[in-house]
Amino acid sequence: MSQAAQAGGPASPGGPRQTAARHGGWATGGVTFAGVLMVCNGVLAVLEGIAAVAGDNVYFRIGAYVYKMNLTGWGVLHIILGALVLLTGIGLLMDMAWARFAGLFFVALSLITQFLFLPYQPIWSFVIIAIDVFLIWALATRQEAAA
Repeated sequence: MSQAAQAGGPASPGGPRQTAARHGGWATGGVTFAGVLMVCNGVLAVLEGIAAVAGDNVYFRIGAYVYKMNLTGWGVLHIILGALVLLTGIGLLMDMAWARFAGLFFVALSLITQFLFLPYQPIWSFVIIAIDVFLIWALATRQEAAA
């Protein structure tokens, strides 16, 4: 029996490399999709922050809130975090090694920020939290290619 036949074997038609590629395909595609979502999420967070800084009537006026910060402060926070998520998403799409770990960190911060922003925009915050959970999953499950 030749070495090529032994490597693939009759039980695994594609051999171990094809099996690994099939299992990693969802995670790899998820990371690309995560990069696109991070770019969109970053742009939307910047726009959300600009609306807050501008003092637009888009946001609810709340009374007593434990994590009280004026709307301008929330706006600046969203602009800075949105820009960092946007840049990290671009780095992720360019397959930069640092972007995956930075993405996990910034998306986790985004999730926490959106949770604290719930009283101002409850439905939108839940949507962004759900997207952030997917982003964390996609970035955490990526399997590096074997050398």
